Amino acid sequence: MVKVTAGRDEMGKFAPEFARLNDDVLFGEVWSREDKLSLRDRSIITVTALMSTGILDSSLKFHISNAKNNGVSEEEMVEIITQTGFYAGWPKAWAAMRMAKEIYSEK
Repeated sequence: MVKVTAGRDEMGKFAPEFARLNDDVLFGEVWSREDKLSLRDRSIITVTALMSTGILDSSLKFHISNAKNNGVSEEEMVEIITQTGFYAGWPKAWAAMRMAKEIYSEK
């Protein structure tokens, strides 16, 4: 697992405790429990949760990219977004699909 420093990079001076919780607890402790749930599965769950709740910003983009890096194929991501779209809303699926298309098109 790669050490995440996004919290400290983005919010460290403004909200240091928030940054610590993001980097050390969420990504440092929760995401590192690969004996409980694989990074690949955590990525699928996270993309689904973000899309479902309407978080269609850089957070979703980061986690779609993370999913790709954690072994979720393009075909699987398309299917994940399509399936979720029927339950979470088609406009959300469109937004997520655009992000996924961009990310999976990158070489």
